[in-house]
Amino acid sequence: MAGRLEPRERAFAHELAYGATRLRGRLDHLLAAVVDRGIDSLDATVLEILRLGAYQLLYLSGVPDYAAVSSMVELARRRVGPKPTGLVNAVLRRVKDRGDGPSCFPSPDAEAATFLSTWGSHPRWLVDRWLDRWGVSDVHALVDANNRRPRVALYALDVGPQEAVRILAESGIEASPVGHGSACVRLAAAVPPTAALAALPEAIIQDPGANLVVLYGDVPQGTKVADLCAAPGGKVVAVADRAVYTLASDRSESRIRMIRENAHRTGRRIALVVADARRPPLDSIDVVLVDVPCTGTGTLARHPDARWRLRPESIVEMAALQSEILESAAGVVAPGGLLVYSTCSLEPEENEERVHAFLRSRPDFRVEATGAAPADLVRADGMLSVTPLTDHFDGAFAARIRRAA
Repeated sequence: MAGRLEPRERAFAHELAYGATRLRGRLDHLLAAVVDRGIDSLDATVLEILRLGAYQLLYLSGVPDYAAVSSMVELARRRVGPKPTGLVNAVLRRVKDRGDGPSCFPSPDAEAATFLSTWGSHPRWLVDRWLDRWGVSDVHALVDANNRRPRVALYALDVGPQEAVRILAESGIEASPVGHGSACVRLAAAVPPTAALAALPEAIIQDPGANLVVLYGDVPQGTKVADLCAAPGGKVVAVADRAVYTLASDRSESRIRMIRENAHRTGRRIALVVADARRPPLDSIDVVLVDVPCTGTGTLARHPDARWRLRPESIVEMAALQSEILESAAGVVAPGGLLVYSTCSLEPEENEERVHAFLRSRPDFRVEATGAAPADLVRADGMLSVTPLTDHFDGAFAARIRRAA
């Protein structure tokens, strides 16, 4: 269906789906105020239709109110039948009339957690976790950053950011250096990433947070490198020119194809293998990268659906998997070699707590930062910590760990 849409229609559908998902908590709060029996009483499909309609009415310009309401009524008729059409019509009109002003939400001062889970559109359990670690103003800024539409960034492999901007400009593509230590450039909002990559083929789409992990990792020249959780391939492609041999593995064949496409387009020679990072089919590697599976709480702006799929126990489950991968990865690091552990999570159980537990069990490893990343993003213990509050980068964590010779 999406393939038959015109570009403008596709862009509208993308904004509608992602926007309604991103602000689902806010929309549900506004809908609950005008649905007499509560939104839990609604059919799941009807509730999704009401979210889409409310998002159009409150947050999308260019669609007349009557058109937004009538299109959702017709969608309910086609997907569910005639019975809920009257309810959809009435609820959406009430939502529009009531609006989304401050009086519609709890007090941000007196009821901070409830405000940040409704207006801020984040699960309450996650808001509570963050409030236990950070002040209200920081959590407010974090949820606000997560609710912004993320911009696309690009990392040119063979030229600096200023030269990348110049090359893109020659093709009529607007971009600007990201700064804050990152070598990325950020594309203007209307620029299709495919057009930027066509103008600058030896580049990859990479968020500045991930790029800072690459810089922090500071892979030495002339080493053998293996990335055990490599897909979609941004980090391993970015370091391949420093290595004498590069191997990328991932447990999914389809994800390996993504790495192959990135390597082919950028001219990087990378050996590829389908393998589980808990059982790596190699030994005695100079540099081992493990960008482990995680909850992704640092990338909720880019993946708005993730916040609604996560559960409190997800963090515990991921931490157990991460420990298993970290131990297995350590087993293939050559004496004197490097292990670079990274996540896109903000949660300490997945980040520094995993590394500290590993170091307690493996005294032959120690954290070794080189100063290649901005000092304000490197913790006192030498580990990298980037949050979405850093110029709206994706969140990222990394530990560069040296094995004793």
